Amino acid sequence: MTTVEEAEKLIHANIGDYGNEIIPFDLALGRVLAENIKADRDLPPFNRVTMDGIVINYKSFEEGTRIFRIKATQAAGDAPVNVANPDECIEIMTGAVLPASVDTVIRYEDLGIKDASATILITDIKKGQNIHPQGADKKQGEIILTPGREITPAVISLLASVGETEVRVKRLPRIVIISSGDELVEVAAKPSPYQIRRSNNYTIQAVLKQLGLEAEMLHIPDDPEATRQQIQQCLHNYDVILLSGGISMGKFDYIPQALKELQVTQVFHKIQQRPGKPFWFGKNENGVVVFAFPGNPVATFMCLHRYFVPWLQQSLTMNKKHPVYAVLNEDFEFKPELKYFLQVKLNYSEYGHLLASPIEGNGSGDFANLADTDAFMELPLEKSIFKKGEVYKVWIF
Repeated sequence: MTTVEEAEKLIHANIGDYGNEIIPFDLALGRVLAENIKADRDLPPFNRVTMDGIVINYKSFEEGTRIFRIKATQAAGDAPVNVANPDECIEIMTGAVLPASVDTVIRYEDLGIKDASATILITDIKKGQNIHPQGADKKQGEIILTPGREITPAVISLLASVGETEVRVKRLPRIVIISSGDELVEVAAKPSPYQIRRSNNYTIQAVLKQLGLEAEMLHIPDDPEATRQQIQQCLHNYDVILLSGGISMGKFDYIPQALKELQVTQVFHKIQQRPGKPFWFGKNENGVVVFAFPGNPVATFMCLHRYFVPWLQQSLTMNKKHPVYAVLNEDFEFKPELKYFLQVKLNYSEYGHLLASPIEGNGSGDFANLADTDAFMELPLEKSIFKKGEVYKVWIF
């Protein structure tokens, strides 16, 4: 049986590359940048005032001047107004360009203003205070963003500031989600006493939406020929197939045989883990990868986060994210020789430690329990007793 570590290596050995595309920058949230972005001018592009108040020549203050005549008022976006006399100042607003004839900003809180004059009320003033110098953040032509990073709201802001109306991003794979089984009915249907509503496909779809991916959904009945035909069509129309159910040893689990007949090479089937032991992974000769998750909801959910999401991030050449570790907050025991993915609720201690409290459900079919948890804690198969205070990797969902 394949170990978790072996499965991870085998999956990552089959990452895809789906090319790049250019899209409007304001539609790029959540996508992965595929080009260097350079500053089209200095950032900030001018000596920028950072406080509302007045701006003076520091030499005048140093020589004893405390009362300054207000020559003009300059707002952000106005052309700079210069002073000619040592006792003159400009009333100035945050974001305005610093005039060349002055060099120090005193905020309103430190002033007394009356009859078009400003009196400085404090003695501790530093030359050049409250000014953001031109080019202090980035110089014109300097690289400000590199490929592989996720485009966040902060990145959108930076793209806008340098005039990048379009941006090159990694193209997303075309994905289809396939559920199977005659016992599954649509959400709006009224199940018979022997049926259940489909949920795994919607769970997978929701996770993909969080990742900025749109996926189509299909359902396959428990019929070997229909299974083969549907999967064959998907192999021609998609880059990734995510299957839920139908891959165990049941009499009506036709998917493994259909994949074999369609020349989808099995990379592995079954992992030394719980939940999700029957997980199947393979690849077609045309490059389509197939993740076939067990039908139990918790198993599907765990395998999706533990295996598919990291594979996707690598396929998009996203900058590798550091693993997250948490402290087990109470003793736990698990005896089978399997790596166990324990459902946990996360909280922080008063010392800033990330704590993981076990929230045990009723097995891999207990999807209701997922709503009360935040992550899976990956417990090594070499142990069976896990003590409070021990630290393990967590997969946050």
